[in-house]
Amino acid sequence: MNYIIVGVLAGAGFLMWIVSIINQMRSDIARININLNKIAKQVGVPNTINDEIKSLLLEGKKIEAIKKYRIATGLGLKESKEYIDSLRK
Repeated sequence: MNYIIVGVLAGAGFLMWIVSIINQMRSDIARININLNKIAKQVGVPNTINDEIKSLLLEGKKIEAIKKYRIATGLGLKESKEYIDSLRK
């Protein structure tokens, strides 16, 4: 019986470890995207993703805009929704 409890606790610990790694990777991706956007702005690369997102918002396609932003940045749903909501203001 004790082996089952130990196994369950080990499995839960492993799952928590995986979740923390995924969260760290999301954070790293967000930081990298910020730096890439700064570099692109200095070099003069147009920010077409924002133009596409703004166009979707003007068409009333908020969910599609959130999906597009998530794909482009690798951010989670919450962060993407917050960004899209900030553009709408």
